[in-house]
Amino acid sequence: MTDVAVVGFAQAPCVRRSDSTTSGVEMLVPIFAEVLASTGLAKGDIGFWCSGSSDYLAGRAFSFVQAVDAIGAFPPIMESHVEMDGAWALYEAWVKIRTGDADVALAYGFGKSSAGDLRRVLALQLDPYLLAPLWPDSVSIAALQARLGIDAGLWSEKEMAEVAARSRAAAVSNPRAQVSGEISAEELGTRPYIAEPLRAHDCAPVGDGAAVVILASAERAPGLCARPAWITGFEHRIDSGSLGARDLTTAPSAVAAGRAAGAGAVDVAELHAPFTHQEILLREALGLAGSVRVNPSGGALCGNPMFAAGLARIGEAARQIMTGRAGRALGHATGGPALQQNLVCVLEAR
Repeated sequence: MTDVAVVGFAQAPCVRRSDSTTSGVEMLVPIFAEVLASTGLAKGDIGFWCSGSSDYLAGRAFSFVQAVDAIGAFPPIMESHVEMDGAWALYEAWVKIRTGDADVALAYGFGKSSAGDLRRVLALQLDPYLLAPLWPDSVSIAALQARLGIDAGLWSEKEMAEVAARSRAAAVSNPRAQVSGEISAEELGTRPYIAEPLRAHDCAPVGDGAAVVILASAERAPGLCARPAWITGFEHRIDSGSLGARDLTTAPSAVAAGRAAGAGAVDVAELHAPFTHQEILLREALGLAGSVRVNPSGGALCGNPMFAAGLARIGEAARQIMTGRAGRALGHATGGPALQQNLVCVLEAR
């Protein structure tokens, strides 16, 4: 099977409310044009397209079909969709190239979180018999996980504030970030709780956005990118959907996915951690040394467009390779409550 590399990445600015957009089309058209221009490709050169989004979030059935308008009616395409973050669409695209069904593939994810109450919408992914009828919102579930970790001595509120402060400082250089700025962890620690022990800075902002990544085979990649980011490991695992059936202070699926993908000795890691304590948990689960640069883009804490943030983490990790700022990088995506599902992509330069 052929090797596969990331050769292009683009993302829309993450904004609190994109009033000018009614669907993903308006967010996707500009970034499709950007990523195609960066690689010199035309739409007809893409052998496989795969999207990640959610009908629950959009509030309409088969919402992804409308987004296909951003691709255009001609030429005919081979297309697929996952009801997941775009990172899982990227996995399907990777498989298509590995198996020889395409030599260039494009994966994209998009979400308009401002269209509804995100904290309640995410309750629909819970166990429909025991949890969903109680309507526990996503922030409250994360607060439960954070409290368990604090009580177990695995992290502290001070360490959580330090994650937020570092992420916001890193995002100053990211024009696509929704939140950024220099602020001390001490000042953040004085702010009120929104769901104890979580404060506003401990939670990713609600925002609208989209991301797109282009993959290419070993034969095509060198001609499309001066320094491709070669995928050397790509795995995803899942834990129980029942919150009472697993230890929320650990993430066995992240450990397993990281081990299978070959995580560990990397220069930089882009972790899809929508809450500050989850970054701490993931660093431990993936065996990342203290010298590893984590979320130089600011990460999900500074822009978390649903169904695009995980794909953006892989794209940002690949960008570190493509721009020569890293020789080996890790991109991570998560889905479900309390880090239930975890995907790890390891990339290298050659």
